[in-house]
Amino acid sequence: MVRKLYRDSYHKMIAGVCGGIADYFQIDPTIVRLLFLFFCLCGGAGVLAYIICMLVIPVRNDLVQ
Repeated sequence: MVRKLYRDSYHKMIAGVCGGIADYFQIDPTIVRLLFLFFCLCGGAGVLAYIICMLVIPVRNDLVQ
C-alpha cells in the first residue's frame, strides 16, 4: 500500500498541514505543531515552511480514514 501525504481536514487548526504530516508519520499532531512552533521561534523558518507546505500538499477529499 502506497502512503500519500495530504493535508488533514479532520485534525486541522489552520490549514491541516500539521495534521496531515502527523498522519503520514503516524504520530500525534501536537508533536508536529510543537516542532513548527519551535522552528517559528528560531528565526521564522517554520512560517515559511508552513506556507510552502500549505501550497504544495493537496487536501484529502475523503473523510473516511
